[in-house]
Amino acid sequence: MKLLHIISSVDPRGGGIAEGVLRLQEALTGLGHEGEVLTLDAPDAPFLKGFPAKVHALGPSRGTYAYNAALVPWLKQHARQFDAVIVNGLWQYPGLATLRALDPGQPPYFVFPHGMLDPWFKRHYPRKHLKKWLYWPWAEYRVLRNAAAVLFTCEEERLVARESFWLYRCREEVVSYGTTDAPRDGERLSQSFLEAHPHLRGKRLVLFLGRIHEKKGCDLLVDAFATIAAQAPDVHLVMAGPDQEGWVASLQGRAAQLGIADRITWTGMLSGDLKWGAFYASEVFCLPSHQENFGIAVAEALACGRPVLISDKVNIWREIAEDAAGFVETDTPEGTRLMLQRWLDATPEAMHAMRAAATDCFQRRFRIERVAQNLTRVIHQHLTPASKLQGTVQDAEA
Repeated sequence: MKLLHIISSVDPRGGGIAEGVLRLQEALTGLGHEGEVLTLDAPDAPFLKGFPAKVHALGPSRGTYAYNAALVPWLKQHARQFDAVIVNGLWQYPGLATLRALDPGQPPYFVFPHGMLDPWFKRHYPRKHLKKWLYWPWAEYRVLRNAAAVLFTCEEERLVARESFWLYRCREEVVSYGTTDAPRDGERLSQSFLEAHPHLRGKRLVLFLGRIHEKKGCDLLVDAFATIAAQAPDVHLVMAGPDQEGWVASLQGRAAQLGIADRITWTGMLSGDLKWGAFYASEVFCLPSHQENFGIAVAEALACGRPVLISDKVNIWREIAEDAAGFVETDTPEGTRLMLQRWLDATPEAMHAMRAAATDCFQRRFRIERVAQNLTRVIHQHLTPASKLQGTVQDAEA
């Protein structure tokens, strides 16, 4: 097959969606499927240099909605060159443009919501949700309804997606999600990271890796770490990620007030060997998010054999709990403190077993090659007229 992935931006600073698209297409290529990426980034964007896939960059685009007048004409002219189109994300112009440009099934298009239908946004941003309701019936609702299938990364995402809008109808498919396996030279990578941060040698590291954002529960982690820090003087928190909201200074001030400023290292965004080295140098990975559709970094930690401490708002929490690949608690101050405490209280034997479980969990559930196989199976189902009978249609209009 030849696939077209549509995404508003492949800027790695934007989070895990761009990384996921890249890794997924690499796996699809390994299965013999071609793929190209259509993005609304400016053609001269520096992060496009060396991008390991063919990219059509139509930007720059207008505003946060990413309106781009060139998108519909481009799709009308080129979309039939592909067997299927995959739209990544909601609430921006690519979805509506795809709906407008493509004749039914010529070619079929699929949508990855990537957690953007989670009711957390409805509860925490009610004014934004009201604006979305004004837009929903004539845009995103139709984008989803007319898609060959809406692709969810886990069962939890599929279930909670039904709760945001009563007007909701789509063909649901759970295809999972994941990333490539971790590089195997963990000792070398760990040493590279520690050479960049020599003050961390000999420490037991708790790693957070992701955007420094309110949604990620960074404040919960800082506060919870302060409550357990005195118990283990050799424990150190590493906060790795871009400061997109200008929040780091406030969190650093909070850490200073709590007396733990010297127990936290802020690395900024990590990539490549330094990113993998941070995983391997750490004892556990922690993500106390208030909302997290999948969490590519969670899968990366598992690939490195690192147990994960996550909230029950990370949508793959059920899989982590079932596989005993980490600790799961609520996205509250007490929940975050408790999962850190459970880690500190665990015996060496228990942690050894959990590291093995983490590796096994990744290999069975989140290895990107398995995801690619699931995706191609679903797409093939919907490339024939019989596919109209496939999938589960959730209709909440009645």
